[in-house]
Amino acid sequence: MATANFPMVNDCPSVGREKATVVSDMDGTLLIGRSSFPYFALIAFENGGVLRLLFLLLLAPIAGFLYNFVSESAGIRVLIFATFAGMRISDIESAARAVLPKFYSGDLHPEAWRVFSSCGRRCVLTASPRIMVEGFLKDFLGVDLVLGTEVSVFGGRATGFVKAPGVLVGRNKAEALKAVFGSAAPEIGLGDRETDFPFMRLCKESYIVPPKPAVKPVTVDKLPKPIIFHDGRLVQKPTPFLSLLIIIWIPIGFLLACLRIAAGSLLPMPLVYYAFWALGVRVTVKGTPPPPLDKSSAQSSPGVLYICSHRSLLDGVFLSAALGRPIPAVTYSVSRLSEFLSPIKTVRLSRDRDTDSAMIKKLLQEGDLAICPEGTTCREPFLLRFSSLFAELTDEIVPVAMVNQMGLFHGTTARGWKGMDPFYFFMNPSPAYEVTFLNKLPKELTCGAGKSSHEVANYIQRVIASTLSYECTNFTRKDKYKILAGNDGSVVQKVWLNPN
Repeated sequence: MATANFPMVNDCPSVGREKATVVSDMDGTLLIGRSSFPYFALIAFENGGVLRLLFLLLLAPIAGFLYNFVSESAGIRVLIFATFAGMRISDIESAARAVLPKFYSGDLHPEAWRVFSSCGRRCVLTASPRIMVEGFLKDFLGVDLVLGTEVSVFGGRATGFVKAPGVLVGRNKAEALKAVFGSAAPEIGLGDRETDFPFMRLCKESYIVPPKPAVKPVTVDKLPKPIIFHDGRLVQKPTPFLSLLIIIWIPIGFLLACLRIAAGSLLPMPLVYYAFWALGVRVTVKGTPPPPLDKSSAQSSPGVLYICSHRSLLDGVFLSAALGRPIPAVTYSVSRLSEFLSPIKTVRLSRDRDTDSAMIKKLLQEGDLAICPEGTTCREPFLLRFSSLFAELTDEIVPVAMVNQMGLFHGTTARGWKGMDPFYFFMNPSPAYEVTFLNKLPKELTCGAGKSSHEVANYIQRVIASTLSYECTNFTRKDKYKILAGNDGSVVQKVWLNPN
């Protein structure tokens, strides 16, 4: 690899750089991966589905040939056209904000980040479309200025072409840097390839980030900002090979999902546990659940309220499978299709506290009930704030720690159609659920013993978090949907408990 006599990034001191300005390339420099294909594939799949992903994959060899044998600019133009042509700009921005940061943050180069993060002013020059990377760079890495390829727009949709001066590579990067900084040369320049050399020569110091030796990305605990909320259906970063597997697997997986859903919906609940195992759905049960309610004494002995951490809308189904009997569940933002397919009774709540309280009390008089007081799901090892209303309604409380595993597809969404959530979960080759029954809440820790409802809710949140090795947060459903979807997550006649 040509280095133009630039030293390696490992030789760059990072102490005392608080007043320095750093300018860095992105792919292969700030990020370990040199290929931007996975990120284009994420945008293509999330906004255009499997057909758009297939279109991108078919054009990828052409992009690769042009990139390696004609010019870097020509290859990137093909990727931009295949991904963006006809796509709404608002959809691209939404996916870039909600989906890409999770994958970008898992690919930060440790040495490049060491230098980049030590500087007081940070600028990124990248051939990737600015619309794709700006949200992540500014919100999660504290970047002050992002200069990237600008996408042409007509009628609110991307045309698939790029604006002048074209893809930001080579001399275009140098010209963009000059336009912003003028004669004031930045202190540090970081790049990884020859097309970065023109802008690197404009910096007082410049360093190469070599592709070898291979390095491990920055660990989660050292990220400048944790990724708590993220959206999108794909669990793994879609390389060309994985993208091909996904395209091939989706029709097979959909048929398998239909079979699994049918088994869960049509079979008696005592058989669902075994049917799931036979169909490749792993279910692990830990702890000892309380015995079922004696119906003959239901009037004097209310049912048990199961307080579950919320990982997907299937939490209640797997809770019931673990117990061997159907447990009604309070639901929020569930589609009509999901309600129709559900093997358990689901009850919608309103925003009216008195109405919701009366409904839950009535259900508990009829038997056991399951509630997820977070109000929405969280994919990362965090628990959102627990609504406290449930603690005021009964002292018969059993915390349940729920956790699931998926290999290809996430079974939750904030931006997409929730009716597909169970299908995507069951489309995974071997999805898994772990249900851990914790000890029943002691009487002295209930509202009946004088504890406030907030104290009870916070205590149960801490107990479940400790069991799962998760972290408690004060984030709510509204926080999640504001970040991911730009709204408060409200759905007409499908609402959750008042967080207070």
